[in-house]
Amino acid sequence: MGICLSKKSKRSTARIYNKRISNQTSSSNRWSRIRSSSVQSDDAVISEHAIAAAILFQQQNGGLLPFNRSMSVRNQRQQAMSRNSSTTRRRSVKDPLLLPPQMIVQEVNHDELETSHIVLVHGGGFGAWCWFKIIALLQECKFKVTAIDLSGSGIDRFDPNAIKSLSQYVKPLTDFLEMLPDGEKVILAGHDIGGACISYAMELFPDKVAKAIFIAASMLKTGKSTRDMFSHKDNMNDLMRQAQKFLYANGNNQPPTAIDLDKSLLNDLLFNQSCAKDVVLASISMRPIPFSPILDKLSLSDSNYGSIRRFYIETPEDNAIPITLQQIMINESPPEKVFRLKGADHCPFFSKPQALHKLLVEIAKIK
Repeated sequence: MGICLSKKSKRSTARIYNKRISNQTSSSNRWSRIRSSSVQSDDAVISEHAIAAAILFQQQNGGLLPFNRSMSVRNQRQQAMSRNSSTTRRRSVKDPLLLPPQMIVQEVNHDELETSHIVLVHGGGFGAWCWFKIIALLQECKFKVTAIDLSGSGIDRFDPNAIKSLSQYVKPLTDFLEMLPDGEKVILAGHDIGGACISYAMELFPDKVAKAIFIAASMLKTGKSTRDMFSHKDNMNDLMRQAQKFLYANGNNQPPTAIDLDKSLLNDLLFNQSCAKDVVLASISMRPIPFSPILDKLSLSDSNYGSIRRFYIETPEDNAIPITLQQIMINESPPEKVFRLKGADHCPFFSKPQALHKLLVEIAKIK
């Protein structure tokens, strides 16, 4: 038995059918927009990694820091970051917050600064590569930035196991400072054992250092070594002990020559607030830490080291140099001012790059 539809019913049915088609088209368009936005977001990530790769490539081919990116690369990055990002994945609290350039760049009157040149000194196992986010942000603010590869670190060809002293480890930094023109000053920023390195350099070149910034770093008194910093049993947690692997390049019956870190524990020890991509970059880029420089005691004088303004940046979520140990160093050798980088792990150049950049600029502006 057939069903007979009146003209009115047919028109009504047609409207319903057309509405369904319209809804399907709208849904399809929404899906297309989601996929398109996701692709755009991926493009932004690729662009960021391309910048990092370009930095490393420039270093490996004898390029001198600071790193100058072409305008085309800058424009691509700005365009990618300025698009509205929408993905189907829910944001994790550990994901880096990428802000549009206009929200990152701070107004800085460089004529009012004692110096606009910031020298970044990495910590144990790292290299100049670890600062790539900070370099980009500072350069957006027109700072001159130099990132140093200490001996046996980054792309420096020296064997970490063959480094016999702190002075040998710090030589790339001291060579750089020695070559600075008379009257030119820089701001030194050291991370981790890079704190001991900049302290050593401050003692040698007090007239070339305007300020020193210790970022979750070893800020030691005279007569102390980095090893002394961890000498109290409460200052080295079990995770640090588990992660350390001593290397004996001269034989097992000789003292250790370097310390390597267990890659499986890096995330918990150093990067507990950092995103996965940065952890991967670090795990394939880090090198063993020379052992001898950790043993060397610093000789610091009030007339040289003590004449330079010091600032400390605390990292409260730090599992490598716990906040309690940072505060012990601060109390024993008080700096001019202490800043706390909320939510930062041991490597704030990964976990809190924008906030760290903001503090570096703020310290540079202090008169």
